[in-house]
Amino acid sequence: MMNRCGLLTVNKEPVPLKSIEVELEVRDHVATVVSTLNYENKEDKPVEAVFVFPLPGDAAVCHFSAKLGQTQIVAEVKEKQEAREEYDDALSSGQQAFLLEESQQSPDIFSLSVGSLPPGESASIRLEYVTELAVQADDGLRFSLPAVLNPRYQPQGSEVSSVQVTSVPASLVPYSLSLSARVSSARPVSKVESSCSLDPLQYLNTDQTQATIKLSAGHKFDRDVELLIYYKDAHQPTAVVEAGQASAKQGSLMGDPVVMVSLYPEFPQSVMSTVASRGEFVFLLDRSGSMTSLLTNSKQEKTRISSARDTLLLLLKSLPMGCYFNIYSFGSRFERIFPKSVEYSQQTMEEALKKVEEMDANLGGTEILMPLRHIYSQPCIPNQPRQLFVFTDGEVGNTKEVVDLVKKHSGSHRCFSFGIGEGASSALINGLAKEGGGHAQFITGTDRMQPKVMQSLRFALQPAVVDVSVTWDLPKGVSVTALSPPITALFQGQRSLIYAQLTGQSSEAAEGSVTVKYSLAGHPSQNQLNFSLKPAEDTGSTVHRLAARTLIRSLEMEEREKREEKDGVKKKVVELSVQSGVSSSFTAFIAVNKTGGEAIQGPLLRRNIPTVSMYLCAKLGSPMTMSCAAPARVRGPRGCTGDLPRLRGEGYSLEQQLGSQRKSLRHFHMSPDDNWVVQPPLSPGEYSVEQPLGSPRKSRYSDMSLDDDGATASQSPQDPLLQLVSLQKASGCWQLDPALAAALGKTSEEVEKSKPALVNNEEWATILALIWLHGFKMDAKEEWELLAMKAVSWLRAQNALRVTDCVDAGNALLGSSVQKDALGL
Repeated sequence: MMNRCGLLTVNKEPVPLKSIEVELEVRDHVATVVSTLNYENKEDKPVEAVFVFPLPGDAAVCHFSAKLGQTQIVAEVKEKQEAREEYDDALSSGQQAFLLEESQQSPDIFSLSVGSLPPGESASIRLEYVTELAVQADDGLRFSLPAVLNPRYQPQGSEVSSVQVTSVPASLVPYSLSLSARVSSARPVSKVESSCSLDPLQYLNTDQTQATIKLSAGHKFDRDVELLIYYKDAHQPTAVVEAGQASAKQGSLMGDPVVMVSLYPEFPQSVMSTVASRGEFVFLLDRSGSMTSLLTNSKQEKTRISSARDTLLLLLKSLPMGCYFNIYSFGSRFERIFPKSVEYSQQTMEEALKKVEEMDANLGGTEILMPLRHIYSQPCIPNQPRQLFVFTDGEVGNTKEVVDLVKKHSGSHRCFSFGIGEGASSALINGLAKEGGGHAQFITGTDRMQPKVMQSLRFALQPAVVDVSVTWDLPKGVSVTALSPPITALFQGQRSLIYAQLTGQSSEAAEGSVTVKYSLAGHPSQNQLNFSLKPAEDTGSTVHRLAARTLIRSLEMEEREKREEKDGVKKKVVELSVQSGVSSSFTAFIAVNKTGGEAIQGPLLRRNIPTVSMYLCAKLGSPMTMSCAAPARVRGPRGCTGDLPRLRGEGYSLEQQLGSQRKSLRHFHMSPDDNWVVQPPLSPGEYSVEQPLGSPRKSRYSDMSLDDDGATASQSPQDPLLQLVSLQKASGCWQLDPALAAALGKTSEEVEKSKPALVNNEEWATILALIWLHGFKMDAKEEWELLAMKAVSWLRAQNALRVTDCVDAGNALLGSSVQKDALGL
């Protein structure tokens, strides 16, 4: 028996990938990421290592190189088929070759092939990309290094080709990860937080504008690596001009200067303090089997689906009277609570909440296109702007098809998206919001879903910004070409980025300005920014690469829309990708070591590098082969083909279930007929689509029983905030009853005895609820602020008497000291 040394796969095969080192440089809101992947072949034959892995969906991959001993080979960007053929030819002639390609279907999945690594030899692969960091609700900037690649569900009959990906639970990942980051800005760095363990922040200068941070040793692959970076006096409008490359042709994107403008619109307080009382709110909830996974590191150990249910409770209680709403849920099929959107009232709210309580992750796969098409087929309600909220763990294979559909209907609605849990597709979540004119949020680690969702509801309740235009004022002789798609959405405090190419000559002292004009709540507004045309000295080609990525993504979408002009648009994308050195779905990075090499006799050993799957961490603890919308080619004798039955049942790893169906081939290019779509094993009933929506279930919000003294007690532990919120009426008021007393921690007798004379029961109950929220739940204010505003509006409409006496009596009863003004009364 052969004695194999080194790291092994679960099939006792050596893993050529030994470690990943990541260096991160953050300048203001732009991150440059350099990943070094170290490979070593400890077998006695040449191997081909294939690693399918996630990257941020909006990353501009701009450098790829390999180091073999002292030899450095820098990859070139070429048309994808040409690059594949060059890779194949190199391997056939015994040369070493390296191929990096982006998924045709989802820009957040890449495949790296390390070909013909001789016995005993090592290779270091260097991969570099740049990306913009998203602004969070608390003004932090979010950087995420995806480590988790969950199975992407392929809809029935999909024409998307898939590639075999080997996936293991976090505890079995056989390679290590280290990460160090350098952060710099014109403003001081106040702190850096993470979902992972970090070494202390080290400042590099006295004004604290530069700092370094490291991931603590021994990082486990049970989550994406997320950093939240905070600056003092954050988010000022800026413009950065970057000089063109001297080696590039003048007049081309890379040869001319490019400007990146970051705007943070500030809307008038008079507009921001009002909440719209109109709108059609459509909530679309993922109920696929993977939503049973735990929200990672959640102290309450809540599943994704239970957290989504709690969030829907808050949303339904916070909607304004006079609006319309409906709730859709989906898996392999979809359901809706009402045949069409209904007016929001106490009756419709109660009916919806009852159905929400019964929702489980039992609808099978993740086929999101069907419910979206149905929603868009429904006529819009006059004077009720449609707002779509999508909740999903993002395990979707047909990302581009979904995003294209949302863009097609962008004129009739705004789309707010929420990626739940580790491994949610950033391409899907960001794409839905970007093309739908809404806002994207990711809920990972210890995040609570509710505050992020309520921030988006506040955005949805703001008046929509319309008639957005961008105008430039530049010196004579300088012209501008927009590289970004037109701005369709602006939100208070959220960044809008504009990239533009500047052509022509000007003096370095020259200045320009850009003005964004728009209409908000019927009032014309504008934001103007003056900037110097003098190029920044230390940005390299970062701005050009981000601009090229932006233009490439726009052209790729245009290629999918314009059937007749497909070839012409594709040619433009390839030319731009090659010129800028930024990857696209039509190109690939190829590097060949042309020194030496002998023709290989017989097939190369193929080694699939395993990737973390949170589904496996939660469910299996065993390896699995999964389908991903990655580049549609599988090489080497370990490739597989054939039709695969839907796999069910626990107790068998997918490797065992697939065993008899493996075949050995040198090459194959998959067609839809060859496609393997492997669904995760299911626990009994978990994906059962036969289980009716109304199956018996205990109420999560109203399962109350009376104590001997008439107060109520919950039969199971319940979040006190959610318990109080669940009792609020659609109008905004609370009723004076035993359930409210119990939620406030009092008896009915105590509550009734404290009520001032001549005060209406509902007014007293509502003031008590407001005092409790302000007195004991200020840390969760983002979650209840909107429903509290609704309560205050109700009280004002009642012309409530003796409000001051009620507040004093309520403070005495509850042991708080909330001021009347703080309540907004």
